[in-house]
Amino acid sequence: MSRLPSSSSVPITEDAHDTKLPEASPRRWLIFAVVSMALFMSSIDHTVVAIALPSIRDDLGTGLEWAGWTVTIYSLGAVLVMPLAGKLSDQYGRKRIFVVAAALFTIASLLCALVDNIYLLVLLRGIQAIGGGAFMPAATGIVADNFGPNRDRAVGMFTSVFPIGGIVGPIIGGILLTYWDWRAIFIVNVPVGILLLVLALLVIPESRQPVSRRLDVYGVVLLGVLILGVMLGVTSLGSKDGTPLSPQFIVPEAIAVVALVLFLRHAARGTAPFIPIRLLRGRGFGVMNVINFLQGAAAIGFGALVPLFAQARFGIPILESGTLMTARAIGMICIAGVAVMTLRRTGYRLPMIVGFTVLAAGMVAICFPPPGVSQVLWLAIAAGVTGLGMGLSIPAGNNAVLQLAPDEAAGVAGLRGMFRQSGSIIAISIATAVMARSDDPGATLSVVFLIFAGLIVLTLPLVFRVPEHKGQW
Repeated sequence: MSRLPSSSSVPITEDAHDTKLPEASPRRWLIFAVVSMALFMSSIDHTVVAIALPSIRDDLGTGLEWAGWTVTIYSLGAVLVMPLAGKLSDQYGRKRIFVVAAALFTIASLLCALVDNIYLLVLLRGIQAIGGGAFMPAATGIVADNFGPNRDRAVGMFTSVFPIGGIVGPIIGGILLTYWDWRAIFIVNVPVGILLLVLALLVIPESRQPVSRRLDVYGVVLLGVLILGVMLGVTSLGSKDGTPLSPQFIVPEAIAVVALVLFLRHAARGTAPFIPIRLLRGRGFGVMNVINFLQGAAAIGFGALVPLFAQARFGIPILESGTLMTARAIGMICIAGVAVMTLRRTGYRLPMIVGFTVLAAGMVAICFPPPGVSQVLWLAIAAGVTGLGMGLSIPAGNNAVLQLAPDEAAGVAGLRGMFRQSGSIIAISIATAVMARSDDPGATLSVVFLIFAGLIVLTLPLVFRVPEHKGQW
C-alpha cells in the first residue's frame, strides 16, 4: 500500500491513488467532477424547494409554517446524517457511502413528486435529506484521498459548486413553477441521480477496506431528539394559540434540553461516540463550531428566505424572485476562486473577517431599497454582495476546521456541516413561525434579516480565536 505525500494516514489502493500521477491527472479531475455533480444536484434541490414554498402551501392546503418544514426537515436530516456519514466514510469507504447516498436521494425525489399531503411530503423530504446530507462528507473524503497536498485547494473549490447550483436552480425552478408545478422540481432529480449513480460506480475508486465497528445509535438518537424538540417547539409558536408558556412549546423544549445534557455526557464518556467530545470543544474545534453554527443561522437561513421575502414584501413574481438566488450565487463564484488560491498567503482569519463584514452589509442593504431604483435590481445587487461575503469566508472556514484533523477529513466535514445546518434549521423555523403570526410577513422578514446581520457581526470577535495556518499543508 502506498501513501499520499501528505499528513494524511488514510490507506489507499495502489492503482487508485498512485503518487506518481501528476497532481492534475485527468483521472483525479474526473473523480472531482463526479462528486461535484452530487453537490450540484443537492444545491439545486435546496434552492428550488425554497422558491416553491408558496406553491406547495397553496396546492396542499397547508400553512406556511408546515410548508417551511419541507426546507427545515431537509436540514434536520442533513444535520443527523452528516457526522454519521463522515464517520462511516472513514470506516467503511467513501465510495460505498457515496453510492448509497445517490440511490437514496434519487428514490426519495421520485416519491416526493407523487405525494398529495404535506405530512407525507415532509417525511419523504427527511429521507431525501439522508442521501443529500451524506454527499458532502463522503465527497470531501474522496477528494482528500485523491489530491494529496493540494486537497486544501480542491476542497475549497467545492465552494464554487454550491453557488453554481444556486444560479441554475432558481432559474430552472422558476420556469418549472411558472409553466408546470412544484412536483417537477423533484422529478428532474431522477434522471440526474441515475446518471450520477452509474458514474460513481465506474469512476470513484475504493479507499478503505471495511472495518467492523459498532454504530453509535444512542448518540444519533439523542442528537435527533435534541434538534427535533427544538424545531417542534418553535413551530408551535406559528399557530394562533401558540405561546412560549404553552405546553406545545414547553414540553418539546424541555425534552430537547434533557437530550442535550445526555448527548454531551455521552460524547464525553461514551466508549465510541459518533461525535467525540474533542471534536466539540477541543482546541480550535469549539470556536469553529460556534462560528459555523452562527454562520449557518445567518447566511444559510437568509439564503433560503430571500425568494420568500421578495414575494411577500414586494410582490415580485416567482421567476424573478428566484433570480435573486442567482445573483447571490454569482457573487460567490466571482470571489471564491480567488479566495481559494490565495488562502495559503492570507491564512484563515483575514478572509473570514472581511467576508463576514461584507455579508452583514449585504443583509442590511437588502432590507432598504432606495426610492427611484428598481426593487428587483436593488435586491439582486444586495444579494450579490452577500454572495461576495460568503465566497470570501466559506473556503477559509472549511479549511480552518479540516486542518485541525486532516486524517479525519470526512468526519470533520460532516461535523462542520452539522453545525451550519443546525443554525439554518433553527433560523428558518423561527422565521417562518414568526411570519405565520404576522399581519405583514414581508416587513417581519426585514426585521429577521437585520437580526441575521447582527449575528454575523457578533461572530467577528470569535474569528481572532481561530487557529491560524498559512502555507501548504
